[in-house]
Amino acid sequence: MSHRKTLLAASIIAGLCLVGSIHAQDATKTSGPAAQSSSSDQATADQAKAKQLETVTVTGIRASLQASMDTKRNADAIVDAITAEDIGKFPASNVAEALAQVPGVTLDRQFGATQRVSINGMDPSLNLTLLDGHPVAQAVWLYDDAPNRGFNFSLLAPEVIGNLEIYKSPEARLAEGALGGTIIMHTIKPLDVPSNTLTGSFGVNYNDMVESSRPSGSVFYSWHNDAKTFGVDVSAQHYEQFQNREGMEVFGYSTVSSLATGNAALQNEIAAGKIKGSDLVPQEVNAANFEQTEKRDSVTSNIQWKPTENLGFNLGLMYARDNLSNVNQSMYPWAANSPAGITSLTEGPNGIITGGTQAGTPCVNDLACASTAHTYTDNNARKSVITTKGVDLSGEYKGDGWRLSGQAGVSVSRNPMEQAVKEIFYGGGYSWSLNKGAQFDDPSTANDPNYWADNGWAGNLGKELYKAKDTYGQLDFTKDFDGFLNSISVGARYASHWESQTLNVFTGAQTLTLSQIGFGGLTDLSGSKDLGLSQSMVQHVQTAGAQAIFDAIQNSPGFGTVQDPNSYWDNTFAIQQQNTAGYLQANFGNDNLHGNIGARFVHTQNTSSGWVIPAPCATADVWGCDFPSGFGYITQKSTHNDWLPSFNIAYNVTPDIILRGAGSETIAYAPYNQMAPYFAANDTVLTASAGNPNVNPYRAVNWDGSAEWYFNPQSMVAVSFFYKNVLNYIVNKATFQERVNGSWTLPGFADGLTGQSLVASGQCTTAGICNYSVSAPEDGGRATVKGGTISYQQAYGYGFGLRANYTYSDANTKSGGALPYNSKNSYTVAPYYEEGPYSASLAYSYRSSYLAGGYVAGAAPTYIDGFKELDATLGYQINQNFSVTLNMLNLLNSKYYAYLGSKTQLANEYVTGRQYMLKANFKF
Repeated sequence: MSHRKTLLAASIIAGLCLVGSIHAQDATKTSGPAAQSSSSDQATADQAKAKQLETVTVTGIRASLQASMDTKRNADAIVDAITAEDIGKFPASNVAEALAQVPGVTLDRQFGATQRVSINGMDPSLNLTLLDGHPVAQAVWLYDDAPNRGFNFSLLAPEVIGNLEIYKSPEARLAEGALGGTIIMHTIKPLDVPSNTLTGSFGVNYNDMVESSRPSGSVFYSWHNDAKTFGVDVSAQHYEQFQNREGMEVFGYSTVSSLATGNAALQNEIAAGKIKGSDLVPQEVNAANFEQTEKRDSVTSNIQWKPTENLGFNLGLMYARDNLSNVNQSMYPWAANSPAGITSLTEGPNGIITGGTQAGTPCVNDLACASTAHTYTDNNARKSVITTKGVDLSGEYKGDGWRLSGQAGVSVSRNPMEQAVKEIFYGGGYSWSLNKGAQFDDPSTANDPNYWADNGWAGNLGKELYKAKDTYGQLDFTKDFDGFLNSISVGARYASHWESQTLNVFTGAQTLTLSQIGFGGLTDLSGSKDLGLSQSMVQHVQTAGAQAIFDAIQNSPGFGTVQDPNSYWDNTFAIQQQNTAGYLQANFGNDNLHGNIGARFVHTQNTSSGWVIPAPCATADVWGCDFPSGFGYITQKSTHNDWLPSFNIAYNVTPDIILRGAGSETIAYAPYNQMAPYFAANDTVLTASAGNPNVNPYRAVNWDGSAEWYFNPQSMVAVSFFYKNVLNYIVNKATFQERVNGSWTLPGFADGLTGQSLVASGQCTTAGICNYSVSAPEDGGRATVKGGTISYQQAYGYGFGLRANYTYSDANTKSGGALPYNSKNSYTVAPYYEEGPYSASLAYSYRSSYLAGGYVAGAAPTYIDGFKELDATLGYQINQNFSVTLNMLNLLNSKYYAYLGSKTQLANEYVTGRQYMLKANFKF
């Protein structure tokens, strides 16, 4: 045994040496407000039969393991949990990062900071996330983004959370809407911590790719009277982070044959057998640079009143303001936009063209350059400020063997986004490859701002107002019994979610040279160097920034009077979903057997509104158009009734071995925009997304089970399985539709290079009727998700310990297609050390490839290659009141790689840099 401990200790020490310092926290101290609130939360959870399981903490790891396993032994459902022992000590920039070590949980990192969380291989939109048992309204943060039901954890400061639970098997009392799992986050309550508790932190966040640091800070104060009948707490946070995503993108592929018409060089290469007409050519290779400085301010407060031992109320208040304004630059040599200039192509594996050359002549300060080589730089300046507010009132009365509780509230979120676009042009020749991107033939000319200018189309300004609102009310009654039947719970819930989007696009901007817009020097995309991209991808011209882009658009003479009707009609919608539900749940148990059985009935009414435009009006693209009957702003309603049974049971085979089983039927719903009659198009690459108000809810029959062995204190091994028979899975199906190009009437589009190229290739008529690939949701029939997890945790000697888990998830539709965000294999290995004032931990995670969404509206879905993540937490406990922590994320700076049919068909690849968060913490 001692030999085994020595080997484990040596391996963990070697891993910890990679990060070169030691984390601060006294493992024996558990007096933080979150820790003390945890006991009260547990008591409340016991009364509601919502017991916690497998607590995973980020500081004081050893101190919490024993208590975690004790609660795990008493759980009814299959549940995981996370507890923050000290407020604001998650080793992460948001709550989702803390979920990464839970078995069955995987993260998507398209923008670095995690927004999407999958549970047991299910799409993030098919999870349900609640704060203190209620929903939180969320407006989208990214202009022209497709909203989804998955909770955006990057918008919620981790400091406001005391603990959270992840229900992988449902209970009848829980709100409907999850196929993967239900996450319930709990804030800290004032009567659960000592009066005059004061904790907080201040520090800096640093990203090594852009060498930029930003401040952050938080403070928590809680007070209650001596009688503990009234208390107030307030938590305030300020968080800043510089987010930079650099890499290469491909917007689409064309066949060689579609580009060879009139090009003798390509025809000769086809005839010589060097390339084939069926080979796929990247339409462009794009140097991508997304820059964002997030500034998040939030305040939460709980006001508790407990006039008697039997009666208590809590008023929860929330305000958050998240500034997510950003600039996104895309520099793309566009071979397919001028096929006549292609001089050669190189065939690679799997019928993919992997390189080529393009001939062209640069133009000086020319607003109508007619070169045969086309390079565009899209400069998108976006204003995005989300404001979220919430009020929640809950109360409980305890009678003699019975309890009555209720909850009601409202949450609203609003984001008046704006996007200004300037698209400038360069006509010089270049070569390109899928490995290195594009390299200009004459870099000195390409890097001269005098050779860049608008080329017919001068850009536009979009104003997209996105709003969301949740209104809810719930009433629960529980009657206790003596004997094997412990209690019966009944309840009713009403929830209304309303979501809307209004888009206004203003045109009429003047064409300008880059010097007139404002030259911002050359880019320095160090992340592109990490990807091995060419010098022209790393360094190329850019504008002077967001304000210069907005000024170039808005300072045009007479700007703001011309508004595009098609953009408004296609992207304006509203939807309201109203759920009325009731449940009955029986809770049973003795010393060896316990669980619950129940059923939930849900009546759902969806009201979807959007514009349905006749073809003549869309073609005319003018406001003064008469809509015949059946057209215009149309509202459609649909209703669904669903019975959702559930059963959970746990059996103590021995005091140390527990078996669990669960069976249930669950439903979930399509993203809100997919249920509205909208049409969002990319008029340049002719792809689009559309809604379908007639889709039915997702429905699944689920079977879950687990076996747990607690072989010594603070140590356990658990094995679980899950099987989901999805009776209706909503899929996006792409069809080709002839529709008017919404940009055709914009100045410089139809008669410019873009419009001429679309007509020449046969994709559009001269009237602007184009063949779009339109992706729309439809009921997709059956799908299955099956797999299991293995988790292990053990505290060794000398302060060392280990947590590890592995998840296998095999999922496919009836037709054999993949399910979004399902990785077949994922695992986490997390060694830790905790001794005296020192502590340190590492967490290495991996998830295999998975299907994700398309990059632009209506684009084909992409696959994400396997992703590796290494994070660390270090620090030192100075004394009873002060400590220092250092959290390090993405230490491997892993590449986020997306592809289409095969890995040789690149869609995009990004890096986001390593993030370091140094904080000084105080506690009184």
